[in-house]
Amino acid sequence: MVKSGVEIKAPEGKLGVLLVGLGAVSTTFVAGVEAVRKKKALPIGSLTQMGTIRLGKRTEKRIPKIKDFVPLAELDDLVFGAWDIFPDSAYEAALKAGVLEKNLVEELREHLESLKPMPAVFSQEYVKKLNGPHIKQGKNKMELAEKLMEDIARFKSENNCNRLVMIWAASTESYLEPSEIHQSIESFEKGLHENDPRIAPSMIYAYAAIKSGVPFANGAPNLTVDIPALTYLAERNRVPICGKDFKTGQTLMKTIIAPGLKARMLGLEGWYSTNILGNRDGEVLDDPESFKTKEESKLSVLETILQPELYPELYGNFYHVVRINYYPPRGDNKEGWDNIDIFGWLGYKMQIKIDFLCRDSILAAPLVLDLALFLDLAQRAGMKGVQEWLSFYFKSPQTAPGLYPEHDLFIQLKKLKNTLRYLRGEELITHLGLEYYDD
Repeated sequence: MVKSGVEIKAPEGKLGVLLVGLGAVSTTFVAGVEAVRKKKALPIGSLTQMGTIRLGKRTEKRIPKIKDFVPLAELDDLVFGAWDIFPDSAYEAALKAGVLEKNLVEELREHLESLKPMPAVFSQEYVKKLNGPHIKQGKNKMELAEKLMEDIARFKSENNCNRLVMIWAASTESYLEPSEIHQSIESFEKGLHENDPRIAPSMIYAYAAIKSGVPFANGAPNLTVDIPALTYLAERNRVPICGKDFKTGQTLMKTIIAPGLKARMLGLEGWYSTNILGNRDGEVLDDPESFKTKEESKLSVLETILQPELYPELYGNFYHVVRINYYPPRGDNKEGWDNIDIFGWLGYKMQIKIDFLCRDSILAAPLVLDLALFLDLAQRAGMKGVQEWLSFYFKSPQTAPGLYPEHDLFIQLKKLKNTLRYLRGEELITHLGLEYYDD
């Protein structure tokens, strides 16, 4: 089916990327973009920069790069801003994070030193393992939101930005379930004025972004924008939102392996996952309440992909365990170990072992770039509210109410690319292919 396409405004001028948290992920992202701009490195891992998209039939051989197919902001037009509970510049924060080699950080020192974070909205009630001195003060949460909105407006003006996006790249907050205060914008704003403890700092950032007309992506498993009050506000204000929890290490492997098992109708008895991680994220997740938030995000993946209600003989009784262990010597170089007990023909048992020695922030940084560029594209195309087509980037993708999320990485990629084809008026690809064999 051929669509007429959507009118997309040109990406004129500068795009400001506002980062909540200037830690390992954000500094790796900012340094990486600058390294690519200076031709010191390639943007490996970024679909927007290196990925291609097939158009039309295979015989047409039309396979442009995504960045040449849809009008994305250029890397040279990106400007960065941030908030953090520590006053360290991006240069100091990058050295402390220890993700990038010191000689690269030194080469980019001038650019990184120019990025100094604004004081953050923070509550230790939600992140018990961290505390910092660079924190905003206000009589209530609404005043804090207003101060964030002032930051947003000032950053846009001072940096001559035409458009902005905001990415949550800060820590995982304590587990929070939706309550009545999250159901409507009226009750939510009342809660902001009354300092309701059920409104987390991440929600204050999301509210400030949406009220300012700034697209928002949630890179942590926090509830944040996944509540009726803020999804409604995003629809009303015509602001794209998406989340949650960047899909990087172990869960990335699950969304690759589990669809393969299901495709071949191989059964699953158990999947034991453990991680050792020594960066700030690992320290935060050492708190049981923050870990519960992450655990919920990680556990949901297999259930949704394998659909045990449809395949009870294969997946109706598998045992799934997720562990995260804080181990400082490992730093940002996370190790994700999986033991997978499967069974095949006639019930015969087999095992798969995965030991993924990954670099968490190296995997996350290109996701931040893609989300910033795609959210900006979505807004210029008039898209609003939850952007499910960006599920490809998240462990717990947001969806419309009552709709289960799609976790299969390959279905997610097909959805993303078909959305781009739709926006440009190209034929959606089903991979049926019968036309090649018709007489």
